[in-house]
Parts: sequence; structure tokens; C-alpha cells
Amino acid sequence: MEKKKKIIGVSLLCVIILLLLCYVGLDLVSQNNTLVDQVVSLMDGQIAKEKDFQIDGYTLENPNIIVNPYGNSPLTALVIFETDNEEEVEVTIKGKDKNKNSTFTHTFEATKEHYLPIYGLYADEENEVTLEVGDTKKVLKIKTDALPSNMALPTSVKADKSKLGNDLYFFTPSSSGYTVAYDVNGDVRWYLTNYALWKIDRLENGNLLVSTERLVNSPYYMTGMYEMTLLGKIVKEYSLEGGYHHDYYEMPNGNLLVASDNFSSGTVEDYIVEIDRETGNVVKTFDLTKILNKGDGKNENWSQYDWFHNNSVWYDEKTNSVTLSGRHMDAVINLDYDSGELNWIIGDSTNWSEEYQKYFFTPVGDDFEWQWSQHAAMITPEGYVFILDNGNNKSKIESEYVPASKSYTRGVLYKIDTENMTIEQIWEYGKERGSSFYSPYISDVDYLDKNHYIVHSGGIVSVDGKPSNQPAGLTSGDVSLTSDTVELLNDQVIFEIKLPTNNYRVEKMSLYGNEKFSLGGQSRIGSLGKTKVDHEGISFGIGAKNYDEIKESHKIELTKEYDRLVFSGQFLRGTDVSVLLYKNGVMKEYDVPISKKPYTALCVDIFTEEEDENGIVVTKYINQEGLDGKYSIYLKIDDILYDTGRYVEF
Repeated sequence: MEKKKKIIGVSLLCVIILLLLCYVGLDLVSQNNTLVDQVVSLMDGQIAKEKDFQIDGYTLENPNIIVNPYGNSPLTALVIFETDNEEEVEVTIKGKDKNKNSTFTHTFEATKEHYLPIYGLYADEENEVTLEVGDTKKVLKIKTDALPSNMALPTSVKADKSKLGNDLYFFTPSSSGYTVAYDVNGDVRWYLTNYALWKIDRLENGNLLVSTERLVNSPYYMTGMYEMTLLGKIVKEYSLEGGYHHDYYEMPNGNLLVASDNFSSGTVEDYIVEIDRETGNVVKTFDLTKILNKGDGKNENWSQYDWFHNNSVWYDEKTNSVTLSGRHMDAVINLDYDSGELNWIIGDSTNWSEEYQKYFFTPVGDDFEWQWSQHAAMITPEGYVFILDNGNNKSKIESEYVPASKSYTRGVLYKIDTENMTIEQIWEYGKERGSSFYSPYISDVDYLDKNHYIVHSGGIVSVDGKPSNQPAGLTSGDVSLTSDTVELLNDQVIFEIKLPTNNYRVEKMSLYGNEKFSLGGQSRIGSLGKTKVDHEGISFGIGAKNYDEIKESHKIELTKEYDRLVFSGQFLRGTDVSVLLYKNGVMKEYDVPISKKPYTALCVDIFTEEEDENGIVVTKYINQEGLDGKYSIYLKIDDILYDTGRYVEF
């Protein structure tokens, strides 16, 4: 009995000593380490800027004028002053047209403290902005900087100004460039310096919704979305575990229906989530792997990894349904919102299983054509289905493929009868333009009103003077890019703008909405989720080498964003790499796949000869969820442990 007590006592003592060593070890490590480089987020930087938005002592005669107040919207300004009484202020930003197609006027609500967002300034000019308070006018001269040297400027603009107002055309880039708005003259009147991809649109509250600039997975899956004003102020950041790509839809209840991913499935672009606008919580999901057969309807771009490639999301309140666009299946599908069950499919039924044939329509009427590799599917107020038909190949049978030189991109309206399962083509534009209007990828259509549409062929690619059937990033040679956007009213072209670049989407919007300026109020909601720990155990990092000897050769970078640790480095295929976080004697190990597609089987990766020789750059994101306190950072490369001399704090 005494011997047993001694053993228990010794064991307890060992545990106490071990715990003491753990904490002492942590203290020693923390004292010797350096905090990993911190990245100041756009939102945090903007919160700091607002401290300079002073109003005391500023009047209508001597206002406080801050150009580009949040640092990312250079053609805007904030005019600040006080009045003795509550007063409305009318603001006019003078344009270059006598008929005011490029002049903007907005009236702000009556108040004593005036924070006036000024939008639509010209670049590199002393802009004339007039403030009217009652019978008093004050003319301001606001000087702006020049445009960036790599800003895409129109090569051609045609405008019937008698049929146009002063709305702007907001473009988002396809891979590089700026989110930018042009007026009817083709002048740049607004742009963002932060990298915003995918859809841009105005929410019911007047704010814009754009992608974040941060990746959650390559090549273009972003962490989520920013709700922001045209001043560039980020009001709210939405983070999603599966990230965001391509498209979203603001639901009638205010929630957001978002094209996302479920990376754990090993596939991408086949998952849609509805997020609560107040909490960021996911309240509904649509998992296409449970609705469709992944092997059906394959076209040239189909892959096991990206089999559906959803590029648009649309909710129709009349039918309580969700419409999605599967580019890699040449299929537009419609789901019941409540049950998630399949209602119908628009597209060529070739290569689809027998069980799905009942969901396809039978064409009726003259001059009917199916859509191919489409984008931007929506339901119009009349109940028509409006689609951007990219027109790739125009067949699922390889021997019948149409070459790029004979392809065309078009906007097309279909009238569907879901009782008799028939479909009729009732309008199109683009076919008559031939291959010069052919975009093998991206692009957009917009419904402005009955018989009033935008058809945006945003991905026109020419290689060595000939139309290409491939996106810009997959081509080589003498590559020329064009974005051609056409506005039509009653089948007449009333506006067309050509740009020497490729653009994903276009939205025609007024410069001022019903947004209201206020200081503060920024918030972050949602989560990137908990990063999987691949191995965990007791360790002290004893014998670890200094990683300075491999830092440069592997181009290793470590940074801390507000919600995650980011590791990147260049490694050869087959190298075993891990990031390890040490705290209190416990080491958490996170594997870093040397893969272009880290969430799926490595066999789907195709490396170039250069990548096989020099390796590829990989990134590992370790999210803060589930982590708390200070962690020393180690790396393990092919079973050799390296001490980075850095620590991260969550």
C-alpha cells in the first residue's frame, strides 16, 4: 500500500514538474521570440483614419475637405462643416456635358452636422463642386491625383445621349485591373484601389457589396465580402468558411445567398449558402453534389474538381426558386428554395443520365439555339430566363465543335412553360456580331427594364490576330484582350464601350443611392472556420534548427492577419511540409500540401516542366477559431524541425 502511494506521489510530482517545465519553456520561448509581422486590415486602417474627420470650427464658407478619405476610393471626397440650423444641402459635381449626362446632383437631409460624400470626381483635375444651402452657394475646387498608369481606358465609346441619363457603368476585373465606373463619355468617375473581384451591386440600404481582397483558396476563392460605401468605407465584412466566388443575391428578407464552396468534399463551385445579415451565420445550404450526378452533361471544361462551375445565383420570389448557372455542364438549373429539389434544367440534354431527362425542355418556335458555357442566368419580371450565352463549341460532341472563328457570344431570352416543359427563344443579341463579339469565358447580361438590356461580352481574347477559344490566362503568343459592352433599348444600341482588357461583370447604377454617412459602425461577422489540426502532441521543440538557412531558398513568408496566420513558401512536389504552433508543451501540426488544389486528390494536379524543376508557391492559412494566446511557430520540412524565432498571438 505504501509502495502504491509512493508511485502515485512520484507520478503526480512528475506531472507537476512537466507542467512547470511547459510554462517555463513557453516563457523562455516567448521572451526570445519576435512577434510575427502584423498586416493591418483595410477596415482597421479606415477606423484610424476617421480620427482626422474633424468638424469643429468648419463652416460652409470654410469646410474641411478630405480627398480619398478612406484611402481606397481616389475620385471621392468628404466635405465636413456645421450650420447653426438644420439645413438641407444640395451638391452638384460638374460634368463635361451641357445636357448634364456627366453632371451629378444630390440633396442631403437636413442636419446641423454635415458630412457630405462627394462622388464622381474627374482624375487629375480641379473639380468644380457646388454646395447650396438655402439661398447660399459655395463653389469648391477639389483637386485629385492622376489615374494609375495601368488603368484601362476606353478605345471606343458610342452614346446616344438623348436616350441616356447620367448613370455609370461599374466594371469588375477578370483577374487583374480595377473595379471602376465609367460615365457616358467613357471617363473614369470612380474606382477602388483595393482588389475587388466578381459581382458589384448596390444593396437595398444603398451600400455596395464587393469581394474581399483576401484569398481563402487559390486561384480566386475569396474570404468573403465587404459591404462598403462609394467613399470606400468598409461598413461590414462577411467571412465564410467556404469562401466566396462569382455571385451573390440579396434576398427579400435581407439575407445573402452566396456562391461558396464546401472544400472538404474535394470539389469546388457546387455549394450555395444563405447567410444571416446580422450574425453571419449560415442558415441554409444547397449542396449540388446531392442534387446532380457529377458525371453528367460534361463539356470541354469539365473536371472532377470543378464539375459544375456555378457562376451565378438568382432567387425568384414569384416561384420561390433559386436559379444557378453550371458552366461546365452547359446547364442552367432551377431549384425549389424550400426543399432544394430540382425543378428544371435549360440546356442540351446530350450526355445526361436517363433519370434527369424529365427535367429538360423541348424547344418550340423558330431559330432556337441552346446556350453554351453560359453566365449570369436570371429570371426577369416577365418570368423569362435571361442568360449570357458564351457560345463555346456549341456542342457536347467533340467532332461537332464549332471553332472560335465561327463562334459568337449573345444575350438570350427564353420563355419557358413548366407545365408542358417547352422552351421558346424570344430575343437575342450578339449572334449578328460574329466572332468579334465572342467571349470564351466570363461576361454578363443585365435587365434594366422591359426591352432595355445590357449585353456584356467581357472576355474577348485574340491570339496572333485570331479569335481564341481559351481564357486570357491560358493563352500564349501575341494576346489582345477586349471587353465590349452594349446597352440596347427596343433593339437599338444606345450605348457601347470597348475596353482593352477583360472584365467579369458590368452593372449600370446611379452614383448616389439612399446610403447615409456615419462615423464608426464598422463590424465583422461570420467565420472562416476552424483549421484542421493534422497532428497534436507533447513537444518542446528541442533540437530545432534555425530556419534562416532555408528561409530564402524556399521564399518563406509568415504574416498575421487579424483572423489568421498566413504561411507561404516555394517547394518541390513531394516535399513534406508542416507549420507547427507550440504552446504550453503542446505542439499543433498543420500539414501544407504541395498542390495547386490542396483540398482534393494530388493526382489531379498538372505541373509544368518548370514547376517540376523549381517547385510551386503554396499557402497555408491557419484560422484563429479554436486558438487562444501566444504560440511559437516552427516548421517541419521532410522531418527536419526548424525554429522560426517568431510567435503569433490570437
